[in-house]
Parts: sequence; C-alpha cells; structure tokens
Amino acid sequence: MRIELATVPGSPERPNEDWVSGTLPASGQGGVLVLLDGVTPPRGNDGCVHSVPWFTARLGGALAELSGSRPDLTLAEILAAAISRTAEAHRVTCDLSHVRTPQATVALARWGEHAIEYLVLSDSVLLLESHDGAVRAILDDRLTRLPPGSLASNEIADATVRNKEGGFFTAAADPAVASHAVTGRVPAADVRALAALTDGAARWTEVFGEGDWADTLGLLRKAGPQGLIDRVRELERADAAAGRVRLRRGKTHDDATALLVEPA
Repeated sequence: MRIELATVPGSPERPNEDWVSGTLPASGQGGVLVLLDGVTPPRGNDGCVHSVPWFTARLGGALAELSGSRPDLTLAEILAAAISRTAEAHRVTCDLSHVRTPQATVALARWGEHAIEYLVLSDSVLLLESHDGAVRAILDDRLTRLPPGSLASNEIADATVRNKEGGFFTAAADPAVASHAVTGRVPAADVRALAALTDGAARWTEVFGEGDWADTLGLLRKAGPQGLIDRVRELERADAAAGRVRLRRGKTHDDATALLVEPA
C-alpha cells in the first residue's frame, strides 16, 4: 500500500484552506481518502465567526472517521452526516443560512477487498487508473455548464447559482447537498491506483494543458504529489511573468493539494 500526499498554500500570507487525509483501518484492509478545497469567501460578512480552515478541518475529520467506522452507510449518507455534525458545532454562534457560510468541495473514496466507492462534489477531481494504464476522471462538471455570466461577480453567483438547482453545489451547512454529489462504485480488482486533486493542483491539466489525466497520474507516480504541485507553480510564475491571464478568479497561485493511492 502506498499513500503519498502534498499540500501547498496559494500564498504565505493566507492559511491553506485545503484539507487532505489518507487513512487505513486497524485491520489493515481497505482505506479512505478525503480531499477538501475550502471556498475562499469575498471580503465582508459571511455570517460565521469561524475561518474556512476551521470548517474544513472539522468536516474532513468527520468524513474520515465516518467513512472508516460506518461501512453500512453510503458515501452520500456519510457526507450528509458529516455536514450535519459540522453544522451543529457552530449553529449556536453562526448564521448557517448565509450563502457564504464556510463551505468546501469534496473528493472522497473508500476501498476494500471487493469494491471502491467514490464521491465528488464540485470542482475537485478523482482519478481511477485501470491495470492497462487507462485513467477515468470522476468530475462534477456543473461549474462548466453554468449559464453565461453566472460567475461574472460574487453577487451574481451567490444570488443565482451557488448551492441552487440549475447551478452548482458545495458542502456547507445543508446535508441535502449530498444528494447532488457524483457517486459510484467499481470493482477493486479493476483499479491499480487512485488520485485526488484540488483545482489548484489540477491546473497542470485543466488550465495549462500540459497533459491529459493519464499524464497527470503518471507524473504523480514519477514525481509524487509535491512534484506535480512544483510544476504547477513553475507554470503559474511563467504565465505571470509573461502577462498572460488564464487563471480563474484572478489568483496567480491557488491552494494546491494532491494525493496518490496505490492499494496493491
């Protein structure tokens, strides 16, 4: 079993809002990966006295614990329970109905002797590699299918598409969003490796087009998650030096996290 991970903040002036975990049960059989990308709120009131890292740490911890201890629950049920548990931790002090209450994207996988279960919510990426080297990307592509202009400003996005039908969904305070996650199950024998990326690490493929998803997984295997992130940073710096603007949300660097699992 190989589990390797790395996470790098987008700026030394801001805390890293990503959260990642790879865990193995005491029995030594199976495992769980959890990857969260906290959503940076715009400046101003978000109705919560807690930071995004506070939220992702609690949601991530709940996901890791429940995924490992409750095999009777589906991953969607686990996500709903983890969201509810996290919401209860700050319901008294915070306005959880606020559209910008702390929230995160989710990539979650659980594997055992016979099957691998997966769940993706919003724009983090989960990769499954078969034994012949083919790579399947598990994506929640709602952000790419939004009506034109939906993301023109934070105000427009919050009013029209954030956690709304016809828009996109993130894990915030409403456990019902778990029903919108992309979920599935594949035979464990069909998978040689798994990987998970926040969008900051997925830029190597999605923004810079340095390779397809199979190339991404190959780079993870060869250079490790830190090597992938280092290459993303090099490309970002080159773009900034050349005055090119092709990065989403105007961030030269985003928090970047990657995890590689080779079960066998």
